[in-house]
Amino acid sequence: MIYILEDDPSISKLLEYTLTSNGYEVEAFLTPSAFWKGFEAVVPDLVLLDIMLPEQSGLEVLKRIRALSCDVRVVMLTAKGTEYDKVVGLDLGADDYIAKPFGMMELLARIKAVLRRGAVPGRTSGGVLEIGDIRLDEREHVVRVKGRELTMTLKEYELLRLLMHNEGACISRDDILQKVWGYAYVGETRTVDVHIRRIREKLGESGSMIQTVSGVGYKLKNEIE
Repeated sequence: MIYILEDDPSISKLLEYTLTSNGYEVEAFLTPSAFWKGFEAVVPDLVLLDIMLPEQSGLEVLKRIRALSCDVRVVMLTAKGTEYDKVVGLDLGADDYIAKPFGMMELLARIKAVLRRGAVPGRTSGGVLEIGDIRLDEREHVVRVKGRELTMTLKEYELLRLLMHNEGACISRDDILQKVWGYAYVGETRTVDVHIRRIREKLGESGSMIQTVSGVGYKLKNEIE
């Protein structure tokens, strides 16, 4: 199920038609109050969320979604092109963003990439990765530090999992984008930096094991800097 929260009726109808025509189950809302009523009844798999909304901003809606559920994927729709709006959205836990005007084919590609992450490859692999105080259980899809379970978004989990599977090896930002996001973000490696910062914060002292390789990318090494 995909929810659309967009207050422009013409855009909302176009999105609903495009997604329905491509086999998705869709419900569209013009206001946050209507959206939350739908959310209480059925939690969607993905939300297409406009930033500029009546009643409350899309960023406020996103913040509440993340407080209620980390498993709902969120793609921000915005006419704003500033880096600030992009970074704030990502920092609050958005899975992706796309600036208006955008093509329907591009939007569909982004939605498919985000939804592919919902299955979380490796969840059934039965592996347990343990480096220092960090323990990532692929069977439970859980990350713990010193026994304390962390709340992580899907992207944060997959990015950390990628680093742990490649302990000690430097992974470039472009490779991280390709492996975690599923396609190239041309010129948007800032996305990786934002999520690395969030992961480090959640890992606490163990976050220092994620090291920055200047001009290249990141690696996870079993030592505290």
